[in-house]
Amino acid sequence: MTTPPPIDHPDVDVVVATHARPELVRRTLEAIGAQRYPGRIRTVVVHDREPVDPTLADTTPDRSVVVMANDRRPGLAGSRNCGVLAGHAPLVAFCDDDDTWRPDKLRRQVEALRTSAAPTVVTGIEIGFRGTRTVRVPTADELTVPVLVRRRVMAAHPSTVLVRRDALLGPIGLVDESIPGGYGEDYDWMLRAAEHGGVAVVPAPLVDVRWGGSQFARDWAVIVEALDHLLAKHPAFARDRRALGRIRGQQAFALAAMRAPGGLRAAVRTLGIAPGERRGYLATAVALHLLSPDRVLDLANRHGRGI
Repeated sequence: MTTPPPIDHPDVDVVVATHARPELVRRTLEAIGAQRYPGRIRTVVVHDREPVDPTLADTTPDRSVVVMANDRRPGLAGSRNCGVLAGHAPLVAFCDDDDTWRPDKLRRQVEALRTSAAPTVVTGIEIGFRGTRTVRVPTADELTVPVLVRRRVMAAHPSTVLVRRDALLGPIGLVDESIPGGYGEDYDWMLRAAEHGGVAVVPAPLVDVRWGGSQFARDWAVIVEALDHLLAKHPAFARDRRALGRIRGQQAFALAAMRAPGGLRAAVRTLGIAPGERRGYLATAVALHLLSPDRVLDLANRHGRGI
């Protein structure tokens, strides 16, 4: 018989959505299993649009792994929700299938939750991209709605999220499966987390994030449509010209990158909304064929940023 964990080390469900990354997901699971956390960790691996791999399952009582197929909407959002609803622990964490946790990640987050009124806590990250390493650590002041609408805080990565289940299933809500293509579902969720209870931060890079494999990096048409969805869902963007200009600038850059006829007009409109918005100038340069969108995106990624 196993000894129940102390009351101050509650059980944690970790949701890992995966698709076509058999070697990387094993590395992810090893890092989760190696957590220096006294409580039980149950990892739910959700296979999206692929056969379930039963060899990933583990029956170790305090570090179990279960595998299942995504029975909700195909994609990352549906997979994450599928894993959440299959669990029961009072705390829920997410980890992408190509990221890894450092050993003290969960322990330090649970300690932070004990002393914070916020139901959500994140950590910093270290980004690996084509041989470069970049550390990004958010602050609690950054993870508020007024700041987040102006600037997507990339350091608040979904692989760092730990949230109380009652808040996730209650005021914050599950991941939005209706976002076109699933683009920006983590950003939308973080905005809701900031609005409903706030977000605490463990100020250390406790997750290693692998960049370069995003399915959205150059899916420009999906990006444009998904950002329209985001604007309609969150009125805070329309109340702040800088925030609105940022989103319109992203759309302008996407339109210019896909050589859409309205790319240059969208760039000009962006600068009319927010004259200092750099994405408006980048979109103008791309629309006029003065810059390569791939080159701009590559440079941004090398510095741990996106467009």
